[in-house]
Amino acid sequence: MVGGGVAGLVIARDLARAGVEVTLLEASDRLGGQLASVTVAGIEVDAGAESFATRGGSVAALAAELGLAADIVRPLESPAWLVGRHGRARPLPAAGVLGIPADPGAADVVAAIGLAASWRARLDAVVPLRHPDSYRTVGDLVRRRMGSGVLRRLVAPVVRGIFSTTPDALPLELASPGMRDALRATGSLGAAVTRLRAASPAGSQVGGLRGGVHRLAASLAADARAHGARIRLGARVARTDSAGVHLEDGERVEGRVVFAASGLATPAMRTRTIVVAIAVVDATDLDNAPRGTGALVEEGADGISARAFTHSSAKWRWLAEELPPGRHVVRLSYDGMPDEPETTVLTDLRAITGARIDAVVGLDVRTWTRTLEAHPVADDLDAVGEAASTTGLASIVAGARQTARAIAERISTDVRAARPGGAEG
Repeated sequence: MVGGGVAGLVIARDLARAGVEVTLLEASDRLGGQLASVTVAGIEVDAGAESFATRGGSVAALAAELGLAADIVRPLESPAWLVGRHGRARPLPAAGVLGIPADPGAADVVAAIGLAASWRARLDAVVPLRHPDSYRTVGDLVRRRMGSGVLRRLVAPVVRGIFSTTPDALPLELASPGMRDALRATGSLGAAVTRLRAASPAGSQVGGLRGGVHRLAASLAADARAHGARIRLGARVARTDSAGVHLEDGERVEGRVVFAASGLATPAMRTRTIVVAIAVVDATDLDNAPRGTGALVEEGADGISARAFTHSSAKWRWLAEELPPGRHVVRLSYDGMPDEPETTVLTDLRAITGARIDAVVGLDVRTWTRTLEAHPVADDLDAVGEAASTTGLASIVAGARQTARAIAERISTDVRAARPGGAEG
């Protein structure tokens, strides 16, 4: 196993529990990849992913197996906000997917995009949709069906905040895997959004862990080791072949290779870089969470460098319980590293929330690079996680567990075939 992120840990743990001999090689000095923690002003928080999609139940099921079921938490139910140009802030229209409204004539949509843009978007309901397969990107779909107003004022801030890219650079299948089928079934974009929302389970679509999602990585590693997996840190792979790997120090490790780190089996085709600033601030003006659990920022918004804001201690009750009165944990996302991080964070917080910030008592700023798409690996190789162009914790966990089952079954079949009297006996 090459790579000690969550995908590698899931496979190592599942295979070890199945009785397979496993060695996990991680180049860095820690496990978990983008499941990481940082202590800011004495508070341990997630430095990378802070939540997981609840669809499919894969992460919750894994957490339960690891004894973490009682620590699964849901965020505060609160609408996201949009911060537009000229400092205008308003809640994101509720009935939508990726910011695409189900009903462009709804009052909250009109308030966000204006009456003229709303009338343009309503043409989607009357103009026939004859070629659903012709839309390659989110931007192409929304522009042609609902117009530039919906695209610029609603969809672009959502896509920028979630995917760190533009709608015109975001493939439709990656953003919403079920959208194309919904378009075929309904014949309009608004109806497709309605169909997708109806198919989503009730309740929050994301979950977290009390104490932080990073706990999942530590629990996976501990369980893998308990079942015999060997985990080696600082093991940098120089090259691989069909029967093992060569480390940079010259050591050879024999065995079938599973790639759980991007860039080793094949190079990345598309990546995205995200700068996350986590701040602990004293600000009684934030006690009433003026932007709910967070806000998305329209590109070009006056005086704001951040593209997204999360009020973490409003979003997660467990985190608020660890803080004294008037103290808050916030996260801001950027497309690049600010020249003066503390000054930039303060300026952005004030502009986004309208709150007075009395003091920044702790700040951590770090850059994450994520692989959005890797070149396909050969059919006879196993790749998981970002090495297999899989993103999002729910998808990574589900894919890794499926691969682990396939590998265990393949090994079992080979063993049975090799026994006297077996298929090859």
